[in-house]
Amino acid sequence: MITTIANFNIPIGSWVSDAIDWVSSEASGFFNGITVGVDTIVSGFQDGLLYLPWYVVTVIIAILMYYLSARKVGLFNKDGWKKGGGIAIFTVLGFVLLKYMGQGYWEHTMQTTALVISSAIIALVIGIPLGVYSSRNNTADAIIRPILDFMQTMPPFVYLIPAILFFSVGNVPGVVATVVFALPPGVRFTNLGIRNVQKDAVEASLAFGSTKRQLLYKVQIPLALSTIMAGVNQVIMLSLSMVVIASMVGAAGLGSAVYKGILQADVALGFEAGVGIVILAIILDRLSQSFRP
Repeated sequence: MITTIANFNIPIGSWVSDAIDWVSSEASGFFNGITVGVDTIVSGFQDGLLYLPWYVVTVIIAILMYYLSARKVGLFNKDGWKKGGGIAIFTVLGFVLLKYMGQGYWEHTMQTTALVISSAIIALVIGIPLGVYSSRNNTADAIIRPILDFMQTMPPFVYLIPAILFFSVGNVPGVVATVVFALPPGVRFTNLGIRNVQKDAVEASLAFGSTKRQLLYKVQIPLALSTIMAGVNQVIMLSLSMVVIASMVGAAGLGSAVYKGILQADVALGFEAGVGIVILAIILDRLSQSFRP
């Protein structure tokens, strides 16, 4: 009896492996469709960002950063220059450094930007509606919450294994793994923001005859927008944090340069690419924060 208990085991890993093999075999057409769609999105962003000369893209982004940062205090007054000028100058200097640092990392930077934008958009398209649904349905919230806990606590490297099996190697498995990793904040912040809308505002809206749709779009989402945008910021930052890990499955960009530096013990290459990721992270962080009301 004791020997039997000692030899007892629950092969969860084998069950998951068999399930993934079965899904990969039976739904190959579905995954091929996702591969084509995601690859088209990423390639479109990459081609668009690399189509214009680097200095034109730099000027456009610097002007955009200035406008978004200064628009609330005035574009052409002292406060506007103080608030938007710093980030605009940082953007220009950062992109010039990325262009001329070491072997030049402009193309890598644009590839990484395309991956982050693609992953963040897909994560938000899935996450925000899920957050809205969770905020309006307690049963759904009880089911979705532990799934999000699992997604956030599972080591990101683990996501790469089924991603490779389903989507081979390249940008697509990197984007899929990034979406899984970055999705939870979009759901959680949207859910939290809508649930925290003042009950007085909700009751007043219902008292004036608002439908559930009108209540959501005209009252709850506008009042929760600041919290939702904080979730958007977190989704973007988590997407960027995955670029090095995604490079292990063939995703292009600064992450691949860091990974190459690790494999070759090339300190210079790894450090330069790491600096590039930091510069891009600061710019994307300030850009996403500027949309918060």
